Amino acid sequence: MMIVCTILVYFCVLLLVSRLTAKHADNETFYRGNRRSPWYMVAFGMVGASISGVTFVSVPGMVNAIGMTYMQTCFGFIFGYVAVAFLLLPVYYRLNLTTIYSYLQRRMGERSYRTGASFFLLSKMTGAAVRFYVVCIILQRFVLDALGIPFAATVAAMVGLIWFYTHRGGIKTLVWTDMFQTFCMFAALILIIVNVIDKLGMSAAQAVEVVAADARSHIFMFDDWMSKQYFWKQFLSGIFIVIVMTGLDQDMMQKNLTCKTLREAQKDMCSYGMAFVPANLLFLFLGVLLSFLAQREGLPLPTQDDELLPMFAATGRLGLPVVVFFTVGIVAASFSSADSALTALTTSFCVDLCRRPTDERLRRRVHIGMAVVFALFILTFKALNSTSVIDAIYILCSYTYGPLLGLFAFGLLTHRTPCDRLTPYVAIVSPLICLGIDGIVSQTTGYRFGYELLMLNGLLTFGGLMMKSRRRGA
Repeated sequence: MMIVCTILVYFCVLLLVSRLTAKHADNETFYRGNRRSPWYMVAFGMVGASISGVTFVSVPGMVNAIGMTYMQTCFGFIFGYVAVAFLLLPVYYRLNLTTIYSYLQRRMGERSYRTGASFFLLSKMTGAAVRFYVVCIILQRFVLDALGIPFAATVAAMVGLIWFYTHRGGIKTLVWTDMFQTFCMFAALILIIVNVIDKLGMSAAQAVEVVAADARSHIFMFDDWMSKQYFWKQFLSGIFIVIVMTGLDQDMMQKNLTCKTLREAQKDMCSYGMAFVPANLLFLFLGVLLSFLAQREGLPLPTQDDELLPMFAATGRLGLPVVVFFTVGIVAASFSSADSALTALTTSFCVDLCRRPTDERLRRRVHIGMAVVFALFILTFKALNSTSVIDAIYILCSYTYGPLLGLFAFGLLTHRTPCDRLTPYVAIVSPLICLGIDGIVSQTTGYRFGYELLMLNGLLTFGGLMMKSRRRGA
């Protein structure tokens, strides 16, 4: 019951913040926060929103499978955030956009616009459901199963809580709640690390030395280009993952577009982009320490990477305080990504597909509808998932975000106009071709594509748009 009580107290704090920030809220407040958000608050909150519950649970367990090679992707993240700050943000601010997909309408046409928005809705709903699945399944497995509560009820209750504190203030509320949730997440992570080090009977300096000497602390891989962990694959994938999953994602960009000026938005973007290297290094550091602790106590390592941290933190093996820290950390990380996803999905549907940005009644109905669909996606993923959660997200985004990469690359890098009526077909066919190429190459050569599928998918979309394009003004 301690976990349930912790969540309820945490939710009460979020609800208080919501009430304070949602006074006199309208659609401008819900969609753009009235463009008054301080950049440093957005930057700090975005760290938690970008990390999500997936990172909190999955990354520590990665060390037993791939060591710390995930850091190669994190190094790529830095360059990706710089690209978004100085290539994409100036375009969005110059056009004074509410949703970033409005750019596609102005540059390429109505069908291209709706295609981009539709792929975002599919991509974000899928990715956010995967992320939020983590916190729901952990609560179910370690707490609620014993109380006889079905998984569907858990999902409905958690999604309902998110809807409740976001339905009025929208993005303005999230700027403030994300700051609180990011603080809670990092406080929980550091406190868990301190408790694990104490359980191992080490000092902080000794823990650093032991982890640095362990084979799992190996970061760089340059010797096997066939491996998914090869440096240049990971590094370049990290750059494009950020460009697509942040720069071309309404969820991530909506908060950045609440900053007062372009200059402040760029400072925000670069600041939190730099935070991912130390943040993920802490998660991997914790993973090595937990593996040492399992070995010392004679416990077998779990078969699923996602279960390493919960095996200790959610079962009381590290004491009641760690159970509380873990609960706060994973709920903070999960809520900060799911709440913004729900808001962004509502914004894009109302503005991009319905084209009724001032209709408050529509916005309230869509917000409820998105919450229902979001819960259904989580239940679907629960039935289908069989891989590490973080890998599942990036595999899915390679297929659904690739067309967005191709669309925006065509608009920004060329001076040509595509055949607008063919854009939806190009965007659908490109992921299917990617799927076929991946299958053929793996069967004939044994090589399996990793995160680089995202780049291949974008390239195919770009090439398809070029085939029937013409010079602008021709």
